[in-house]
Amino acid sequence: MYLRKIILTVLLIGLLIGGIFVYYVYSAFFSSNTAFQNKEAYVYIPSNANMADLEELLTPLLQDYESFRAVAQRKQYSERVKGGKYALRKGMNNNEIVNTLRSSNMPVKVSFNNQESLEALAGRVAQQIEADSISLINAFQDKTFLKEQDTSLETSLGIYIPNSYEFFWNSSAIDFRERMAKEYKRFWNEERLMKARSKGLSPNQVVSLAAIVHKESAKIDERPRVAGVYLNRLQKGMPLQADPTVIYALKQKLNNFDTIIRRVLYKDLTIDSPYNTYKYAGLPPGPITMPDISAIDAVLNAEDHDYYYFVANVENFGYHKFAKNLQQHNRNKEQYIRWINSQNINR
Repeated sequence: MYLRKIILTVLLIGLLIGGIFVYYVYSAFFSSNTAFQNKEAYVYIPSNANMADLEELLTPLLQDYESFRAVAQRKQYSERVKGGKYALRKGMNNNEIVNTLRSSNMPVKVSFNNQESLEALAGRVAQQIEADSISLINAFQDKTFLKEQDTSLETSLGIYIPNSYEFFWNSSAIDFRERMAKEYKRFWNEERLMKARSKGLSPNQVVSLAAIVHKESAKIDERPRVAGVYLNRLQKGMPLQADPTVIYALKQKLNNFDTIIRRVLYKDLTIDSPYNTYKYAGLPPGPITMPDISAIDAVLNAEDHDYYYFVANVENFGYHKFAKNLQQHNRNKEQYIRWINSQNINR
């Protein structure tokens, strides 16, 4: 009888301990463990993160980090922490959190446009993915990469077609660069290449001209006409005389692309720079900015006309007045100069 009581007591204690253990395991795995009030919270895990890094990232978001750690170890996630962007939903349990961090890396939208240099592009992209601006600029300027893409440092900005793209947040600088090279080749399909050839231009030259068109007119519907002016000048051997190239040369001289220049002065036209299209005929060595796709297509689909000159139209701001000869252009220009002087715009 006494032995039976001992056995029964041991069994009861075993059941109690087992029940406690089962409850602990169930709670650790399947009880809600989020501490945030929003519907979702995003976690950005660096590529080389470990559990110590994860503790710092997750502790503010979880009710009990230690129970998460136990489940992560049990599921062997702690040995293979993965970088990326992850969305945790309010009310998730540890099992769901570990499964999410293991397999639900979310893409992010990376967008860029109108950067005037590779450095500016690197800074813009570094705000949106894990890669920093230094690693990005090094990847952009890599000589082997430039040779593979049949481009130079001066023309390489044209490789990066402005748009919105999906990347994983933990993409490296090389990942970004290689993806952009593929997008560039996809953009320059046979139809666009054929149009470029018909104008006697290479893709790099099209982009260089499109950058000028982009800066000259913000009106998409006017860009094909502006492009037609410059193509007419190129075909006739006339200098492009594009003010935006002078502004670029000024900024380059000052080593400050954040400088705001609203008026080009006559003295500026003498700057000795290959980007100064008043001083040097033909296209500049490379694009003065990253042109929109609309500007590139404006060059490829330029208007066929007899205009060789244009100046800002003060009667219809944003647009320009076009002229076929210098006499007509000078009349239009006088009107513009009177207006700009009346605004006291000296620089």
